[in-house]
Amino acid sequence: MTMSSSMQGRPRTMGERLGRLNWAIITLLCTLAFVGVIMHFSVADGSWAGRPLSHGGRFAVVLAVVIVVALLDARMWMAVAYPVYFGALALLVGVELFGATRMGAQRWLDIGPMSLQPSEIMKIGIVLALARYYHNMDPRHAGTLLWSIPPLLMIVAPVALVMHQPDLGTSLLIAAAGVGIMFLAGLRWRYIIPAGVAAVGAAIWAYFFVLHQYQRDRVNTFLNPEADPLGTGYHVAQSKIAIGSAGLFGKGYLQGTQSQGDFLPEKHTDFIFTMIGEEFGLIGAVAVLAMFFVLFLLTMQVSARARTMFGRLAAAGIALTLALYVFINTSMVIGLIPVVGIPLPLISFGGTAMLTLMTGYAIVLSIDLHRDQASTRGFLW
Repeated sequence: MTMSSSMQGRPRTMGERLGRLNWAIITLLCTLAFVGVIMHFSVADGSWAGRPLSHGGRFAVVLAVVIVVALLDARMWMAVAYPVYFGALALLVGVELFGATRMGAQRWLDIGPMSLQPSEIMKIGIVLALARYYHNMDPRHAGTLLWSIPPLLMIVAPVALVMHQPDLGTSLLIAAAGVGIMFLAGLRWRYIIPAGVAAVGAAIWAYFFVLHQYQRDRVNTFLNPEADPLGTGYHVAQSKIAIGSAGLFGKGYLQGTQSQGDFLPEKHTDFIFTMIGEEFGLIGAVAVLAMFFVLFLLTMQVSARARTMFGRLAAAGIALTLALYVFINTSMVIGLIPVVGIPLPLISFGGTAMLTLMTGYAIVLSIDLHRDQASTRGFLW
């Protein structure tokens, strides 16, 4: 009796599954998290107490969970795609009705002792739901206007709710990831170009009638950063000074004048890339970006060799989410785009963003491990 090639290539024992995990991706995730630990050590003025150990310990726990989850059947993610999306959407509606307001934004749901930010769940939910939608579709319909309406509505609904919180950065990230998946699924250029023109018009309208004043201030600061250097332009001005004065090799570890002198705000979260640039110079900053780029390429490689449409689009969606995180964060700290509050993945301090990205990579590792599964369509997958 012969076995199919897909059955022969499928790992059976726990040891085989662990051996078949994509350890190149896991190594890069660990390396980036380690960069976060040493940078938080610098933020803490050479003390391990507090953020450095918390960041490293949190990553270790999450990584262990990710490896366990990655061993599960990849089709599980397809089965839960719609429940995760609609559950996150319901939670976003709950934020509108019962959400807790902190730092001027209504983004959290307090459920007993736990505080939940549903927009983070939606970052994964939108990727899974769109990947599931196109998996069950006849490929000939993927680029047509009629069949593009449901995924477009799936994107618009959470983006509108997150914008209202307000959280401009997260809403842009959800929208860009969703549209990116639609493009990869086959959306035609004759629809993309008019939509892009309409998006520019909508952005101008939103500036005057949708954005809050502090968001308009950020846009104004981006267009004219010297207008208010001690107010709305302070963050970016100090960031540019730190990076611009670092040179090729930087000022040395723990020797950054802007960061160690507390001139640089939010240096443990949104502006931690500025600290990397100041202390390790252009070489250090490029090295970190190179690691993110290789991680992106490895994730796209997982997408390219997946046998199912769901696997291809889900892995590509996670890769795109990673790229958007890095692009938005690094661009805003050097003044290329307005400051929107997006952290640097695995390096900035904060458990929510780390958990979101690592959940995405649990999906990627699972897809890669089970890439030989047949491309079947049914009620669950």
